[in-house]
Amino acid sequence: MTYELAQFTADARRALQSSPLAEALGAIARDLSKLLGNPAFVKATFDDADPPGKKELYHDAETDFYVYAHVQAEGKSGAPHSHGASWAVYGNAMAGTDMTEYARVNPADEEEVVLRKSDFYTLAPGETRAYGPGVIHSTGHPRKAWVVRVTGTDLDRLPRYHFKKSRDRLLESA
Repeated sequence: MTYELAQFTADARRALQSSPLAEALGAIARDLSKLLGNPAFVKATFDDADPPGKKELYHDAETDFYVYAHVQAEGKSGAPHSHGASWAVYGNAMAGTDMTEYARVNPADEEEVVLRKSDFYTLAPGETRAYGPGVIHSTGHPRKAWVVRVTGTDLDRLPRYHFKKSRDRLLESA
């Protein structure tokens, strides 16, 4: 039996309603990997001709989580950011996403943010990773990539951290 979007969203809703957030995010990440392993889902969701951008696949009105399909342009990289009080689970359907995680090394009450890279890895097709509230990370796409992202809410409505090169600093090593 293949794992479909409807089953994934039902399982995600159930996890969010019945488990502590860290456990729910782990379950969503595992289930997203199963969904990305369904070639029919990937084919129905993405096409080689799709332009860069995102489309909403699902919104759960009861728990407010969203499922988005993103086409990332080759060479696109994002600045460090967080999802504020919300969370996200990323999963790749095609190509890889270079993920860098950061730790803030100065006091939170200082306006300038000083970040140190704490981890770097590539999410390959079928791989997923959950990012809880406040986790600072950035994404990079050396090649065109197809990504599914599940978020705890519409992130555009939340205050979030966004790295500003004019104010903030990145430290390359410990």
